[in-house]
Amino acid sequence: MRKVLLCVAVLFAFNSVAVAAAPQPLPKGYAAWQKSERKVVTDKKSLFYGIHYIYADKKAMQGYKAGNRFPEGSRIVVEFFNIKDNPAVDGPKNMVVLMRKDKKRTETGGWLFAGFGSDGKPSGIDPVKNCFDCHLKDAARKDYVISTIQDFKR
Repeated sequence: MRKVLLCVAVLFAFNSVAVAAAPQPLPKGYAAWQKSERKVVTDKKSLFYGIHYIYADKKAMQGYKAGNRFPEGSRIVVEFFNIKDNPAVDGPKNMVVLMRKDKKRTETGGWLFAGFGSDGKPSGIDPVKNCFDCHLKDAARKDYVISTIQDFKR
């Protein structure tokens, strides 16, 4: 009986870890959230080279309005597009990223970072090296969010 209980406990623990480590899905319906103005970065040396749009859910908009102080659960999605021939026209989508305020993510400033390909499938990016390092450097004083409410002014 002890062996059976031990096996069940080990399987439960393994499954819990597997579920916790599973990639965060891209939120359905994010395109209906508040959308930023179109941003174009033509500097090919920039990490943000290309065209992008920011989508913020209601909680994230509260955080932007509060001077980049975001409540738990805030979600921000950024779509990146290539510049094809003319920067005035969006090229093909090349990446989508998600930030979700999650106080348990202490290694990334209280944010979950997740990257997706143009197809919406997880890209497998390293959230610390590929995301948080830049956010730490460029936006530590803005709750690690590079964008501000000004990105949504029309």
